[in-house]
Amino acid sequence: MKRRTVLALSAVGLAVAGILVTRTFGSDDVEQVPYTVVEEFRGVELRHYPTTVTVETSARNSNAAFRRLFNYLSGANRTRQKVSMTAPVQTDQSSAKIPMTAPVATEPGDEGMQMAFFLPAEYDYESAPRPTDPAVELAEHPARTLAVRQFSWLATDRRTKSQTDALVATLAEESVPIVGEPFLLQYDSPWTLPFLRTNEVAVEVQRRTAGRPGN
Repeated sequence: MKRRTVLALSAVGLAVAGILVTRTFGSDDVEQVPYTVVEEFRGVELRHYPTTVTVETSARNSNAAFRRLFNYLSGANRTRQKVSMTAPVQTDQSSAKIPMTAPVATEPGDEGMQMAFFLPAEYDYESAPRPTDPAVELAEHPARTLAVRQFSWLATDRRTKSQTDALVATLAEESVPIVGEPFLLQYDSPWTLPFLRTNEVAVEVQRRTAGRPGN
């Protein structure tokens, strides 16, 4: 799992630690993964992301995966450090085969689903606290360019697939080469009202030109 691209918060089934997550994501101080927008066209942004580090796990469902990762942030690591949660979060589910997802992404996994949290920018792969749970791993993701399409409401399988299909079709029409698998990114707690939610479908593409700052 090391050095593979993953991240996300599942659209459903995250009852575990829900109140804590609501408090975390409800704060204006929550750190978001930085990026630079290099191009925009037809509802799609091309964003350049720097090298990032995630903590990730594979599990039978989103609750089990979320519990492991949240425990890591809460101090289940060798130095017993509490690590801040960042947005977005990415989840990969083998049951949701989306043509290429982040802050939630879905891809086949040995145990059914893969979930990852981005670590704050202060950590690199060497300085990040090592997990004590053998089912939890750190991963480093090299700088990359993602094509992203944003949407609101619940990120159901049907809605996510529709948005992903639209993203892939737009990239094909704009002759932007895809070099990865699509995934879903989610920025809000499970208790956020549907019309206030921010979701994105994303896929890695070949880098084009530099542009204006994003987050």
